[in-house]
Amino acid sequence: MAIRTIPVRRAGNRDNLVLGGDREMVMFAGLLAGTLIFSAHDMKAAIFGAAVWIGAVQLFRVMAKADPKMRFVYLRQRRYRQYYAPRSTPFRTNGPAEEAQYR
Repeated sequence: MAIRTIPVRRAGNRDNLVLGGDREMVMFAGLLAGTLIFSAHDMKAAIFGAAVWIGAVQLFRVMAKADPKMRFVYLRQRRYRQYYAPRSTPFRTNGPAEEAQYR
């Protein structure tokens, strides 16, 4: 008896992208640009806000093209410790002399 295969359709397995970039980041950049534009009531602020939003959308498109889940990878990487002390076993606690030796 052969193993039955079920195809996974692309339509049910897509990333949430808006304007080609990550949905939440594009919408948040639009919110910040809109807040800048409408709170300043100045033509310079409107031009700057529109330029910031267009630049952010372009950056988010490049990020999503490289990896649609790059935001989650970056946030997970930020949680990692900056330095892991070398230890022979996870149960050994290095003293201050060993910690200073390997920095």
